Parts: sequence; C-alpha cells; structure tokens
Amino acid sequence: MTREESLRLEAYLKQKLNPDIRLAARKETSDSVEVYLGSEFIAVVYKDEDEGEVSYALNMTVLQEDLD
Repeated sequence: MTREESLRLEAYLKQKLNPDIRLAARKETSDSVEVYLGSEFIAVVYKDEDEGEVSYALNMTVLQEDLD
C-alpha cells in the first residue's frame, strides 16, 4: 500500500469512525497497514486487488477477555 493510499484511507476512517485513528506501515509486508486508536493497536487493514478493482478490508479481533 502506498503512502498516499494510506493517508487517504486514514482520512476516511477518521471521518467515518473516530478522529483519533491513525494508520502505520507494517515492516513485514506492504499489502496492509496497522490501525491504532490513540496509542492502542486495534486492527489491520488489508488491500485487495482483484480483476482491476481495489478494496480495503478492516480486520479487527476482539478477545473474550477484553469484554469483561
């Protein structure tokens, strides 16, 4: 994912979800970015390219122990 894509996606997520969201590049791969709310890691966004169309999937895992 390019820096420009990441910035555009971050602006979208800030507008739709929370202004404190920020995206950070991942060291081991370039097809995804980490999502933080403040300083807490909360999710990963994956870029998918299929037949010329691009989409982004937000993957957030919630542990049962965090619900208590």
